[in-house]
Amino acid sequence: MSPLEVVQIAAGEMANFAYLIYCPATLEGVAVDPSFAPDRLLDQARQLGVKLKLLINTHGHRDHVAGNDTVLSASGAKLAGHPLDLPQADLRLDEGSRITLGDGTIEVLHTPGHTPGSICLYAPGLVVTGDTLFVTRCGRADLPGSDVRELYRSLCRLAALPPETRVYPGHDYGPQPVSTIAFELEHNPYLRCPDLDSFIQLRQG
Repeated sequence: MSPLEVVQIAAGEMANFAYLIYCPATLEGVAVDPSFAPDRLLDQARQLGVKLKLLINTHGHRDHVAGNDTVLSASGAKLAGHPLDLPQADLRLDEGSRITLGDGTIEVLHTPGHTPGSICLYAPGLVVTGDTLFVTRCGRADLPGSDVRELYRSLCRLAALPPETRVYPGHDYGPQPVSTIAFELEHNPYLRCPDLDSFIQLRQG
């Protein structure tokens, strides 16, 4: 399991989640998708004594990036994201990028589909999935820049993670705020689709 800790923060009227990921041994951390409640994220970091080195966006939609400026100006963190969604980012994150936080490491998974530059953040035992995978649901694929085939491939990739991996989604859309890959394989109809055609029919039908 990863030595990293994850704090999930309710972040606004669109049922967004923001995240604070940090190493409890060194108190190095990153903010993820501050959304409409950046002050809550900053307050969590202050209460825990966490120094934010990066602000990471899982993708570029407004409901996830709305609080960026507040967090960046208050913390001195650098902005990080995939260049297809966040070309202005200070740090380019792409497939295989690694972020070291004290004793732990976050691996970036490029998971396009909801947007071209969607990413997930993986460490052993946990994955922050943005709008790619929700609890018992998945992201939309009918928006500008979406690609339902890419989304299917990205979900298949997440489904292959270890079953005990905790899933931290970008929105509180399911029956519980956090699940596991095993739970999703059993309860998420989008992960249970046997092939691409059935997924397209379910997601776009």
